[in-house]
Amino acid sequence: MPPVRSSAVWPVLLALLVGFAAGAFCAWLKTPLPWLIGPLFACAFAASRGLPLASLPVARSAGQWVIGTALGLFFTTDVLGRLAQSAGLVLAGLLWSLAVGLSLAWALRRYAGLDGATAFFAGAIGGASEMALQGERHGARVDMIAAAHSLRILLVVSVVPFAFQWLDVHGSDPAQRTVMAVNWWPGFALLVACTVAGALVLRLLKAPNPWMIGPLVVSVGLSAGGIVLSAVPGWVVSVGQVFIGIGLGTRFAPGFFDRAPRMLIVVAVSTVLAIVASAAFAAGLSWWSGVPWATLALATSPGGIAEMALTAKLLELGVPVVTLFHLTRVLMLVLLGGSLYRWLAPRFGWPHDEVSPTRPPRPTDDDDNE
Repeated sequence: MPPVRSSAVWPVLLALLVGFAAGAFCAWLKTPLPWLIGPLFACAFAASRGLPLASLPVARSAGQWVIGTALGLFFTTDVLGRLAQSAGLVLAGLLWSLAVGLSLAWALRRYAGLDGATAFFAGAIGGASEMALQGERHGARVDMIAAAHSLRILLVVSVVPFAFQWLDVHGSDPAQRTVMAVNWWPGFALLVACTVAGALVLRLLKAPNPWMIGPLVVSVGLSAGGIVLSAVPGWVVSVGQVFIGIGLGTRFAPGFFDRAPRMLIVVAVSTVLAIVASAAFAAGLSWWSGVPWATLALATSPGGIAEMALTAKLLELGVPVVTLFHLTRVLMLVLLGGSLYRWLAPRFGWPHDEVSPTRPPRPTDDDDNE
């Protein structure tokens, strides 16, 4: 086994130092999601200013495993029974996310001058890595897609949790009233073994985002089946958030905000408008369904599963509903995104032979946190 070069180790150690320090500082300031927001902002700023930071894929995978496992424990039999009655609500949210994605694509096409394929996959509210990979197959600019998704997630995490804290929004989700104890042995050990096995199976099947979806599915199955093994320790959840924050923040390489500034401005403005529009749409859904507005605002926001579900967990705002909405959205776009583009392209007048002049290396699934 070749020795690990120190030049590859130091950027990872530096990122961990920056991430944990920023998380502790934000926890001291009592910001929302301190162990996610702190590392994300600190690493994004430092990396974009040229500080050599790097995130290990195994650390990002571990962060996704933690979040997927912890979220799945909320899906008890009673919760699944109530969610089964919300099919119409989930469908409405799914159609809304498609409409938002198409609106973002139109804005990028109209005001940033992107080609049709790049605009579509950059605007789609789906997994960042999967959208980049699908976009590449259709001749899109992978670098533009990755940049658009990274900036969108940064803005959603900047606006939504802080807005909810400023509005003093809190809930009383009954799913969070069941307190589970941490049972290190054998409960937590078995939980780790089962959920890691689920992730490895999905990875073997080349499924998207296996380290979050695999543990989530296994954890949901255990909870729904009444198998109570253990809770995930709070400090483990915090460490998982740090790993995800570092993984997202280190995407902002030097010169990130200098590349295609017009495109980034369009993404920023469109994302803020999408957040406001989603909040208004959530108000209509709340009036129709009786589900609290705050829960539906998180469920329909143009953010990722981890960030929005963690915000719901923090504020007791219906973690299962928020997770289900975002998971359905991501799976639909991952499975049908390419087909949807091919169906829409002739109707929007997008040429089929658009080819990107340059394409950077493909991103990995480990970069995908949506």
